[in-house]
Amino acid sequence: MKFNTKLIHGGISEDKATGAVSIPVYRSSTFHQHVLGGEPKWEYARTGNPTRAALEALVADIEDGTAAFAFASGSAAIHTTFSLFSAGDHIVIGNDVYGGTFRLVNKVLKRFGLEFTVVDTRDLDAVEKAIQDNTVAIYLETPTNPLLHVSDIHAIAEIAKKHDLKTIVDNTFATPYNQNPLDLGANIVVHSATKYLGGHSDVVAGLAVTNDPKIAEDLAFLQNSIGSTLGPDDSWLLMRGIKTLGVRMRVHQENTQIIYDYLKNNDKVANVYYPGDPESEGYEIAKKQMHGFGAMISFELNEGLDAKKFVESLNLIDLAESLGGIESLIEVPAVMTHAAIPREIRLKNGIKDELIRLSVGVEDDTDLIADLEQAFSKI
Repeated sequence: MKFNTKLIHGGISEDKATGAVSIPVYRSSTFHQHVLGGEPKWEYARTGNPTRAALEALVADIEDGTAAFAFASGSAAIHTTFSLFSAGDHIVIGNDVYGGTFRLVNKVLKRFGLEFTVVDTRDLDAVEKAIQDNTVAIYLETPTNPLLHVSDIHAIAEIAKKHDLKTIVDNTFATPYNQNPLDLGANIVVHSATKYLGGHSDVVAGLAVTNDPKIAEDLAFLQNSIGSTLGPDDSWLLMRGIKTLGVRMRVHQENTQIIYDYLKNNDKVANVYYPGDPESEGYEIAKKQMHGFGAMISFELNEGLDAKKFVESLNLIDLAESLGGIESLIEVPAVMTHAAIPREIRLKNGIKDELIRLSVGVEDDTDLIADLEQAFSKI
């Protein structure tokens, strides 16, 4: 099946008991077992739920994996994935990651004995030099949050294979519509499914996907043991959102290209960060490993211009956390999504106080440009 067909007919697209083309929401917390000591397909909802199983089968299909696991949030998916490792294990991690991932690593996982080295994953030499005797994995986002940096997944996966490491890729920004890291050599893909996969700002969810049977077995054990699983109602909402990912992403990306052109020629904008920028360092890699450039764009106002006043002056574009919804969302990373990162580290990584991140929605592009224009006129 082609990708857009797979979104609708992939996984378990029909309820076998009734023929329903929309998988029902199974809210039962436990299931009748007809044989004592047998091996029932369903026994307890934390271990497995038919609605969640249908979602997981669909996600495995669209990420070209063999197994997927749904969690209560993206952070829960990342935490469970890191739980594959043990105290004393070392992980190479990208320097431009979501602030919540930074917080999880530095405030939680390090307390349990995991070790991390932060590198710019665009620099393949730096990635390989950071590998130690106790290194077990390389973790990266591409495109990154919020600077939209692009790293070469295949090249990093080759480095990882050479050293017998796992490659873990956060594919939230690209989505499987634009990028399939498992096909490029990664071992695990994680998502904040709250974003583009859900697509309607009405569900919080996370996913981990793999094509490795041993990793799948271990993730299944951890998902059940830790218990941060996605409930059946949210699983149903997420499946419904995924079915329209293809049609949404086409409009998202058309609008983003128009806004990129507008911002690139705006004399109040110092820098624009977008994987589709032909002048950007990662453009050729993005063209090679992505099917489209996504719908996230970040830009810096000229020094001295007030980012706070700009975002508060918008009328149509919502000042809000999160991204990937049908509505356009804007935020200031230094104050919002990346506030957990100390300012000196933010600045070192290029996240300035004037940086603004825009998740471009599916509204009419002329309305979005008009809203940006009137906000720029006020600073």
